[in-house]
Amino acid sequence: MQLTSQPNRNTVPGETRSPFQTSGIRLGAPACTSRGMGEEEFRQIAKAIDIVLRNPESDKARDEAKAIAMKLCAAFPLPYGTI
Repeated sequence: MQLTSQPNRNTVPGETRSPFQTSGIRLGAPACTSRGMGEEEFRQIAKAIDIVLRNPESDKARDEAKAIAMKLCAAFPLPYGTI
């Protein structure tokens, strides 16, 4: 199983290097807030990301992170339906 995300590569605040040198990532919060997610849900998202980053080769870690994501998606469906 493979997990995916679509982060943007960005300069982080206070960065002294060129803007053409990526120094951080930005995760798209509007995609979650438009579903009605709040602080607690973002904690769960961070937990899922942390689980995979700490164990990138672990199927168990990926399964656990996917379960968190699927539970959030079920609880907060897309506001405009499915495509």
